[in-house]
Amino acid sequence: MMILKRVTLLLSIFTVVVCYSFQVPNPLLKKVRKAVEKTFEIKDVILEPLLIDSTLQTKLHKSIEKDHLFKIVNNEQLIGYAFIDKAPSKTDVFDYLILLDANLVIVKAKVLTYREDYGSEIGSRRWLKQFIGKGSEDHFKYGNQIMAISGATISAHSMTRAINTFLKNLEILHKNNIL
Repeated sequence: MMILKRVTLLLSIFTVVVCYSFQVPNPLLKKVRKAVEKTFEIKDVILEPLLIDSTLQTKLHKSIEKDHLFKIVNNEQLIGYAFIDKAPSKTDVFDYLILLDANLVIVKAKVLTYREDYGSEIGSRRWLKQFIGKGSEDHFKYGNQIMAISGATISAHSMTRAINTFLKNLEILHKNNIL
């Protein structure tokens, strides 16, 4: 009986991971659109997925999945870029968004979905504004350039690492004319 419960749990986890790894769920995309429209003060935004070939993926510090990196277009004009990903919290993962302007500078970092009872303070605008205005030449160290958060240490470390990794990838993508 115990083995059956474990197998069922593992199959459930595997199904969730597989489903989430192929495409961003619609409710999450709605949150992204809303954040883009509010941040850039535009309507009728188009999110064009950017595809990264397998050769370039091997050069990245962490591969970027299909439908996680978008060009933001409005009236046929490049507005910026949106990146959606997951980062680990204590026992789960959270979804986050990074918005860049056309010059590849962070204009917004946002936690889209936080699934734990503790640590949600990383979603506060006050904490996330530390990343605004930064670009690929920046690197953050949690506790130094990035304020520590009591009760959210794991999630705050994780978000800091995730943004550092994205900024390293940003430089590679820019050098390879993806962005």
